[in-house]
Amino acid sequence: MSQLFKEVPGDEGLPGPQRRLAALVVVLATLMAVLDLGIVNIALPSMAGALGVSASQAVWVATVYQLVCAAALLCFAALSRVLGHRRIFAAGILLFSLGSLGAALSLGLESLLAFRAIQGLGAAAILSLGPSLYRVIFPRRLLGRAIGLNAMVVAVGLASGPSLGGLVLAIASWPWVFALNVPTGIVALWLAWRALPRESLCRGHFDWPGALFSASMMAGFLLAVERLGHGESLGIVIGLSVASLVAAGLFIRRQARAPSPLVPPSLFAAPRFTSASVVTALAFTGQGAVFVALPFLYQSVMGATPLQAALLFTPWPLALLLSGPVAGRLADGLDPARLSAGGLALFLVGMASLAWLSMTKQVAYLVVPSLLCGLGYGFFQAPNNREIMGSVPLAMSANASGVLAAVRTFGQCLGTALVALMMALPFGSVQGALWLATAVALVAWGISVRRLSLPVDSVA
Repeated sequence: MSQLFKEVPGDEGLPGPQRRLAALVVVLATLMAVLDLGIVNIALPSMAGALGVSASQAVWVATVYQLVCAAALLCFAALSRVLGHRRIFAAGILLFSLGSLGAALSLGLESLLAFRAIQGLGAAAILSLGPSLYRVIFPRRLLGRAIGLNAMVVAVGLASGPSLGGLVLAIASWPWVFALNVPTGIVALWLAWRALPRESLCRGHFDWPGALFSASMMAGFLLAVERLGHGESLGIVIGLSVASLVAAGLFIRRQARAPSPLVPPSLFAAPRFTSASVVTALAFTGQGAVFVALPFLYQSVMGATPLQAALLFTPWPLALLLSGPVAGRLADGLDPARLSAGGLALFLVGMASLAWLSMTKQVAYLVVPSLLCGLGYGFFQAPNNREIMGSVPLAMSANASGVLAAVRTFGQCLGTALVALMMALPFGSVQGALWLATAVALVAWGISVRRLSLPVDSVA
């Protein structure tokens, strides 16, 4: 880790001391945004009781955040090219902190949902720009380690959110789930304005029609997923899905014609960038499905308490902490595609083991598979993200970062939908959901192996 901040003559990026502070800003802000959803999910029953609303109404506390965040990801990535990374990222921290403060002080569901929407906007700015900021902060020779750090933060945040949420609720009431973000946000905002680099801005106009189509596309899809998971009528789900597909078609058409497109089509001219993006979506679909299915397995099938179920998640993030930085360092010297394919293979073994051993209903048998999943995902995600961010010119890094955040969110939500669908079927079960997630991981691994035959993208 110390090598990330060691200066070498001729290095681009920031000087060592400023590099350390800037990296700390990105880590703190990213961790806040990623942890939020997992922490809030486990607090929903407490919120429902305290606010006097039904469980289905309380679910909107999580849904609104995810909807707004997903809808704005590509928009903020493109806006940073006009206004600059520093301004957009700092604005994201400010919005997230203000939204957290308002949510902690909310006395009713309506005000809580409004402040969750503000949090979602802030999270979109943070998550869409994190990887691209590493391209600006660190020299290219350290890009793999830097991207590995970001991948580790995202993965650990996603995996440890339920455990941390359970701990907060064990010692405090639900408003503290939001209030804890405020001091962290203040520190991150101060550091961001001090340490993040000022940059020359690109000339051009923001693609407002593209932003509208992008937001409609993502929001329509996520709303369809959410409604499917909560037993909404099939007609409404199909209607939302069709609206999302129409918006997607309009978005693609707009990007081909816009003078300053939200997502430049030339990004996808790099074959490894495109392949790595698809693999990311599939891998996060598999992981997202497992994260939804395992709590049901631990509590409903195996009889664990909520706190025990939270603790059973611990091997996964611990393994990620070990494998992520190592994989990132290796990706600076070896082919990232080979590393990520190997990581996916290990992840696939862990997933298949979880699905197989879940039928034994013995909690102890699932510890090693969880470790394998964490280790494999760490070795997959860091090199794969390095490939995505390293396959495009620096001037397009914000757009690539936005695509990475969007496909990651798409995958997580699709994984949730697959579990909801499997559980709703007459023959559905938790074990069936785990096998379905394993099948998705197998497809991701196959595409990742196929990527090895593609030419390495040249970068300006």
